[in-house]
Amino acid sequence: CLTQQAYNKFSGTIRPGALLLTDSHFVKQERKVDAQQVELDMYKAVMESIGNPVVFNICMLGALLGLLPLVQIKSIIKVLKTKIPTGFLDINRQALDLGLKMVEAAGMKGQKLL
Repeated sequence: CLTQQAYNKFSGTIRPGALLLTDSHFVKQERKVDAQQVELDMYKAVMESIGNPVVFNICMLGALLGLLPLVQIKSIIKVLKTKIPTGFLDINRQALDLGLKMVEAAGMKGQKLL
């Protein structure tokens, strides 16, 4: 969840054993859910490393793919190249890499989550 509003609305609907990825800057986990909860300070990392909050969602996508490698990173990059203006491609790539690195730094890369 990227926002407190989304967390409040959807955290109660998460299936047992699912993954709940939240950002600690915007979301305060208020209830216990029967899910694997991962909390990372992605917004802070984006602002410190990149300085542009517009790529916060791409950082979260990187973290999600670091936790659950559902899609190859090269496939994401290929899509970004077709959807994002050239001037923003570099910071989106940086944000994707940042999310991946945060998961690795937290020691969660390669763990069986689901």
